[in-house]
Amino acid sequence: MSNSHYRDRVAAITGAGSGIGRALAIALAKAGCHVALSDVDAEALAETVALCEGYGVKVTSSLLDVSDRDAVFAWADEVVAAHGAAHFIFNNAGVALGASVDATTHEDFAWLMDVNFWGVIHGTQAFLPIFKAAGEGHIVNISSVFGLLSIPTQSAYNAAKFGVRGFTDALRMELEIEDSPVSATTIHPGGIKTNIVRNGRFDDELIDPDEGQQGNIDEFEKTALTTPDKAAQQILRAVQRNRRRALIGPDAIAFDAVSRLPASLSQRLLIGIAKRRNR
Repeated sequence: MSNSHYRDRVAAITGAGSGIGRALAIALAKAGCHVALSDVDAEALAETVALCEGYGVKVTSSLLDVSDRDAVFAWADEVVAAHGAAHFIFNNAGVALGASVDATTHEDFAWLMDVNFWGVIHGTQAFLPIFKAAGEGHIVNISSVFGLLSIPTQSAYNAAKFGVRGFTDALRMELEIEDSPVSATTIHPGGIKTNIVRNGRFDDELIDPDEGQQGNIDEFEKTALTTPDKAAQQILRAVQRNRRRALIGPDAIAFDAVSRLPASLSQRLLIGIAKRRNR
């Protein structure tokens, strides 16, 4: 990553209280980029702010629920008012939900979609006119490897992340049709060591009665191959290179490869893995 691409610029980040969002904030601050941070967790957000201070950049923060469209648009205006400009928006905020289609309640499905899908739409539509008016800007939308390949018990998450991918692909093409100086990149992280599982919602069928939710957390920790810091560096390099899509982590490359197989093969593979785990 070249610091010059980000030095003296302004980046807005949702979900900046932990995980990839926090790592992005710190990496950008170290690169000399001013950061506007948001999260729903006031304590976690304050910790990120403290970690970004001392690098000679301006750091602002706002409590923000990305599912609230009006609040996101107001925050975008606040970012420009506080920093004088905005050059990057990282629509990163996300939540986890594990349940079969039968067990997924409407309320839980709506909760996940409001954050993981609508949060991205709100952030994009809030900053896009700002970028166009300024004649520059980059929209970075976080999808997932589950936006490349659907996984059992993740129907809502799959739907949201495939939605983010389709939305951002269309946006990127529209911007190029317009010869716009604004661009967009879709990010597909694999397993990143974050708190998303710890803070997620899971159906009782997916929770070991002896280990409880900690069992899911421990399993995720074992399979998450990439640290948030490494993920942030890969994301920032992809944005600097104006990539359409970026696969983050070695498991993301594997997911992408499997997604290119005929559905009959890829789905049988996943079904077999699920059955072995259930046994």
